[in-house]
Amino acid sequence: MATPFLVSYDPASASGGLSLQQIAYFGRVLIKATDLAQAETFIRQNFRLLDIYVDATGISATGDLVDILNAGAAKIFISLDQLNALSEEQSVPSSRLVVYTSSNDQVEAFQKWVVKHIEREEAGLCTDSAVVHSISVKLGLNPEAQLLYRTYSGDVTEDAVKDTMKQGGVSIVPAAALTISREESSGKIQAGSLIAARGVKDQGNGLYATTVTDERGTCLGFVWSSDESIAEALRTGTGVYQSRKRGLWYKGQSSGDVQELIRIGFDCDSDCLVFIVKQIGRGFCHLGTASCFGPYTGLSRLQKTLQARKADAPAGSYTARLFNEPKLTQAKIMEEADELCRAETKEDIAFEAADLLYFALTRCVAAGVSLEDVERNLDLKSLKVKRRKGDAKGPWAEKAGLAEKPAEAKPAPKPEEPKEDTSRIEMTRVATASTPAEKVQEYLKRPSQKSNDAIVGLVKPIIQDVREQGDAGVLKYTHKFEKATSLTSPVLKAPFPAELMKLSPEVQEAIDVSISNIARFHSAQKGSNDALSMETMPGVVCSRFSRPIERVGCYIPGGTAVLPSTAMMLGVPAMVAGCKKIVFASPPRADGSITPEIVYVAHKVGAESIVLAGGAQAVAAMAYGTESVSKVDKILGPGNQFVTAAKMLVSNDTSAGVSIDMPAGPSEVLVIADKAANPAFVASDLLSQAEHGVDSQVILIAIDLNEQELKAIEDEVDRHARALPRMDIVRGSLAHSVTFVVRDLDEAMALSNDYAPEHLILQIQNAEAAVEKVQNAGSVFIGQWTPESVGDYSAGVNHSLPTYGYAKQYSGVNLGSFLKHITSSNLTADGLLRLSKTVETLAAVEGLDAHKRAVSIRVAAMKQEQL
Repeated sequence: MATPFLVSYDPASASGGLSLQQIAYFGRVLIKATDLAQAETFIRQNFRLLDIYVDATGISATGDLVDILNAGAAKIFISLDQLNALSEEQSVPSSRLVVYTSSNDQVEAFQKWVVKHIEREEAGLCTDSAVVHSISVKLGLNPEAQLLYRTYSGDVTEDAVKDTMKQGGVSIVPAAALTISREESSGKIQAGSLIAARGVKDQGNGLYATTVTDERGTCLGFVWSSDESIAEALRTGTGVYQSRKRGLWYKGQSSGDVQELIRIGFDCDSDCLVFIVKQIGRGFCHLGTASCFGPYTGLSRLQKTLQARKADAPAGSYTARLFNEPKLTQAKIMEEADELCRAETKEDIAFEAADLLYFALTRCVAAGVSLEDVERNLDLKSLKVKRRKGDAKGPWAEKAGLAEKPAEAKPAPKPEEPKEDTSRIEMTRVATASTPAEKVQEYLKRPSQKSNDAIVGLVKPIIQDVREQGDAGVLKYTHKFEKATSLTSPVLKAPFPAELMKLSPEVQEAIDVSISNIARFHSAQKGSNDALSMETMPGVVCSRFSRPIERVGCYIPGGTAVLPSTAMMLGVPAMVAGCKKIVFASPPRADGSITPEIVYVAHKVGAESIVLAGGAQAVAAMAYGTESVSKVDKILGPGNQFVTAAKMLVSNDTSAGVSIDMPAGPSEVLVIADKAANPAFVASDLLSQAEHGVDSQVILIAIDLNEQELKAIEDEVDRHARALPRMDIVRGSLAHSVTFVVRDLDEAMALSNDYAPEHLILQIQNAEAAVEKVQNAGSVFIGQWTPESVGDYSAGVNHSLPTYGYAKQYSGVNLGSFLKHITSSNLTADGLLRLSKTVETLAAVEGLDAHKRAVSIRVAAMKQEQL
């Protein structure tokens, strides 16, 4: 799977060329490390992405070189002196070493070392010589084994890289010198051209034979590629191939079964191109199976099933319990592990091992961990050159009879339960004063979402089905995704039966108080929408007045949580605005019912109906209308990537005639804290958003906090996170969350405005005074006694807010979201006469004679009357 070049990348600064994510398409990267900690940090953060080579020539300690290999570096680049020192380490395989040489003498010294120390394994050699082939021959290196690397003292060119490739060498090319753009004018080397240069074309059709595999190496199918399709695949980051009949083939463009490109390379002799992809949708094959060779089996099949059930498991089902009750999953893992240990026959061992793998994989999927992550960790372990003895720990060794029993006849101690992941739950810490600005910007980026093309490809067929099939289309997907197969109608119409609104007195009172506060705050916004009338010049009166949007659709997510709060945040402003028709949409439970809290809110705000559906099918039903679902004029409400994509698609379809509130992404919060902030309060605000999902992100900006003060917050985050039932989700969220340590409030606000958070919390002294510095935010929570939770539920402000940086362009939902503004003009004859020359002049400039005549005819009529 190797590519014909090795990309060098400087982690400390922006490359100016390919990003690390793009470098991963080529499978490996070379970084220069100045110390062990730097190398270990980069490997730990990026080993799942690609194979990491480390230029370790700046590291003097031999033990550190071994530790870098032990940490998971695929190879290290070293000097001859370092090579001789490492020769004493018998555990270091020479296949993991590449030696820099700068002269013929050093090449000869390297050759002598090879003869002396190597029997079966081969070390690599790196040179800046252009005649790599002669060096390869002199050393007797296999030209297909990619053991000879070439550096460039000056600027590297495409021709030089291709020449080195022909000689059997691997060029080291800086990331800044490469591009995946297809524009020739960039002055950079096109990576796609280098990939194609190594391929062997089929003699019959002039294309490259290509196998497509998933991340686990399962072959999905056989296709063809061309120079153009390779370049386009790299540019788009998707599976793009060459159809012998139709030209460029963007996989999934029509079916929705798109692919995200993971890696591209060749087989051993370059006569077969290999694409590693993440397949989305039904599968690779046009018949709807995972591959052209049949469906997934074994662990791959189980993983797909669990991932689907995590997204769609009916509330209260056993699968839902496993995902939402970590202690239950842990208990099942311990139970099955014990049963596996006691199994004796071949059949029993296989049976119990299957059970253990099922619950272990459930634990992984719940935490957002894939089989690919597990296998990559196994690969990382295989790279260790120093290994522990590996004995079982005390209580487990004792239970298995491996440890000696105590001399006194005492009952064997009860074995300790195996502990869950005990690693510290924390965020990445970045000190802006010592971090390049480009790197700070990288840390500010949100977690990557699936490519928009991939999501759109999945959503389009659903929208089309609902548009064409109406109620039947909605029910089809409700049965499929919500498993509510008993539903025969996709709508619950008002008046809603009392038995569907049975709530405890406490819950009903909480909803009533919240509705009252939300209504009061949104009613107060009417003043800003009152009628406006003014005379812009004598006889010219311009007015503006508002009218409610007649029909609005309120999307209320379901998933693993009940969200009456979103129903209130959308339904109450619609009621206050005076919308004539309010339609709710929310996924039903497996029995076809809707949560009573949502039905109660729908009743309180006077909703016409509740669409019993979620996802793209609910959006499409409200956008186009069906036999039972009322068509609306605007759709509002948060949702996942599929809901957002569906909202964007229908709003861009002129035949739908529907608008939306805003795009949306995963929930997020940014907390600014100074020395006066309570660490427990800060931690609670961060965790309240981190528990939404593993794709959520939280940001802490710490103003001039010292190590002790930062550690106090980090300790609170770790302690409180472990007490949460959704700890695994929190751990996943915090893995891509960041603490920025800044100098002062001005720097903190600049970072916050750049990030444009959905929720901004000011836990600082004189918080009210800092509000004037806020330029971009969905909603601001001022002072230590204002947690974000009050905005989510009951304070009165709206919690349907722009995320993913859209706070730079969009407001959160407010009364104006449910109104449209209409302007009017009212001119007297004198007013038209005063304005006529101006209008006629501009109409003439634009060449619109009819516009001009509409004025001149009236002016002429006035003058005729005056005669």
